[in-house]
Amino acid sequence: MSHPIATVFMVLAMIVPASAADPVQLYAAGSLRSALTEVAAAFDAATGIKVQAKFGPSGTLKDEIAGGARTEVFASANMEHPQALAAARKSGSVVLFARNRLCALVRPGLAVETAGLLAQMLDPNIKLGTSTPRADPSGDYAWEVFRKADKLHPGAFATLEGKALQLAGGPAAPTVPPGRTVYGTIIAEGKADIFLTYCTNAMETKVEVPAAQAVALPEELAVGADYGLTVITNASPNAYQFAMFILSANGQGILTKYGFAAPLSPQ
Repeated sequence: MSHPIATVFMVLAMIVPASAADPVQLYAAGSLRSALTEVAAAFDAATGIKVQAKFGPSGTLKDEIAGGARTEVFASANMEHPQALAAARKSGSVVLFARNRLCALVRPGLAVETAGLLAQMLDPNIKLGTSTPRADPSGDYAWEVFRKADKLHPGAFATLEGKALQLAGGPAAPTVPPGRTVYGTIIAEGKADIFLTYCTNAMETKVEVPAAQAVALPEELAVGADYGLTVITNASPNAYQFAMFILSANGQGILTKYGFAAPLSPQ
């Protein structure tokens, strides 16, 4: 059965015949870079319509769109940012199109297991890295982990918030050499011993830094991430067609390949 908002996208895409003249303008969360780059290539191959993408922290991208930046499709690492645009009538409906989880990315040489993860995060000798809250949903999700930790160990929130190094998604993010990722750079250069990030990012970093670990959070600290998709007001018919492609079996299959749980995949 089709998702009701996906049906809206489909109807809107059919109102005007698509033209391949102009590329679709996409703003998307940095964690989607690999997956949506492949989705865009598959869409181009199927339709002849190219996609021009800008990837970055979802909160920063949302603020740019709200400020008038020209784009057509927004794929966010949370639901709140696209919903804010929809509430301001900057975009249409918002659909949940992918799910992710938070993991601990651990530098080479440091032994960490799920059961002892919180104790090591609290260790004053351990450098704990996160993304920047508000600018990057990954940082907001890390703070959710801190709040859960406080329920297990009163005072943990203050300790974790106080020591967290906001190394990505903000002004402290390192310059990344071509062909590298920000997380691989942070871990390889020892800027953090443990970095809380999406599991998809952690697994991708392991390809770049094979000795790094991707450690699952214990159930009592587990945090999931719902990704929201919206089409910006006055977007082209091609933009609706691309949004539909992301929601299609092909698009959802590619998201699954990159480690996302794709909620719209056929059961």
